[in-house]
Amino acid sequence: LIASPLYAGGHAASGDAAEGEKAFKKCVACHVVQDDSGKVLAGRNAKTGPNLYNIAGRAPGSTDFKYGKSIVEYGQKDGVVWTEENFVAYVQDPTGFLKEVLDDKRARGKMSYKVRKKEDAVNLYAYLAQFSK
Repeated sequence: LIASPLYAGGHAASGDAAEGEKAFKKCVACHVVQDDSGKVLAGRNAKTGPNLYNIAGRAPGSTDFKYGKSIVEYGQKDGVVWTEENFVAYVQDPTGFLKEVLDDKRARGKMSYKVRKKEDAVNLYAYLAQFSK
């Protein structure tokens, strides 16, 4: 059998959402997935980081949260939205990613945690894409 991408909410995700749910346990200290009605779908209602509801296909730095300047600037670039590719690169090295995509050695990411394994980052995206429209 050939594995095919998961299309959660219309967003291609090649990872394993069940494994992503396990990996998300490291994210819950800062992040929550809370729908528009206020129902917590994942996490423990943490507010240190932004709500990750509807992240797949959303412009980076575009929800009601006090983001850093660099992620907002990145999200304001024409047509930039979270995809599996840029999400995986970002969560593995937020500051390094922003420096590269903005071509700015002074760019900084506020997220200090780095997902060490690419596989975990891919699985996280698959898990979070389930909560996207």
